[in-house]
Amino acid sequence: MSLLIVGTGALACLFAARLVQAGNRVTMLGTWKEGLEALQRDGVCLQDLDGKRNYHPVETVQGQITGKRYHQALVLVKAWQTERAARQLAQCLSADGLALTLQNGLGNDQVLKATLTAERVAQGVTMLGARMLEPGQVCFTGNGKVFLGAHSRLAEMAGLLDKAGFQVEVVADTISLLWGKLIINAAINPLSALLRVNNGSLLLRPAARQVMADVAAEAAHIAGLKGITLPYPDPLQAVEDVAKSTASNYSSMLQDVLRGTPTEIDAINGAIVWEGERLGVPTPTNRILWQLVMSMGEAE
Repeated sequence: MSLLIVGTGALACLFAARLVQAGNRVTMLGTWKEGLEALQRDGVCLQDLDGKRNYHPVETVQGQITGKRYHQALVLVKAWQTERAARQLAQCLSADGLALTLQNGLGNDQVLKATLTAERVAQGVTMLGARMLEPGQVCFTGNGKVFLGAHSRLAEMAGLLDKAGFQVEVVADTISLLWGKLIINAAINPLSALLRVNNGSLLLRPAARQVMADVAAEAAHIAGLKGITLPYPDPLQAVEDVAKSTASNYSSMLQDVLRGTPTEIDAINGAIVWEGERLGVPTPTNRILWQLVMSMGEAE
């Protein structure tokens, strides 16, 4: 199968490497110059648990794809890049094709649907972890399922991911899982980025733990008002469990800050603030984290 991955970051490289290992031809579409050059030169590299780096050939494209159509596409760019990804996919996704988003944050599927239509967009959620070692090179840092929202065109993509070794589960609705992941990201990512520490360090700081508790409580309250049942009974415990299980990891938001690239803060804490405003409910802790991370980018 020939398929398209939109993105060249950590998760994009992880999915690309496994899909190529399973015998698929993968094209990676991106804008990151160093990443594209490394992928074109060496292929995508996945480091195994023993530290061995295995390289797999991929095709690369920068900008628009012309003259070729893809039936299956994975969208793994940052949330702030979704509008551009939608425009690119409009040029190369077949009329009966499917684009699956596994991105962080809220609203990515709606942005894609506005350009591609709902028939060609599926929503997924995953807690898989990956870390960039170098451009085009990634190591696997956290296991987890790939949850896919039910869709009439999903069978082919689900089969591809399953054969590539991913734990795939199709669910009737992803909204609970999406909000469950959103709350965890909102509590961990901005704090780790602001303090420039790994996830586990947050648990060693009482003040940081209190901020995480406040973020989780605000977001869980919004979810409850929207009628969303979270996939766990205690939001703070879920946040702390993830921080503990990924203690040595540097969050994707911290990695963005260290690279000097835009973060996904708008689609995470910003989205919680906007949902609160729609309901007339204040979310002061999410708001200040949102503004602080935004200020870091403005200072640079």
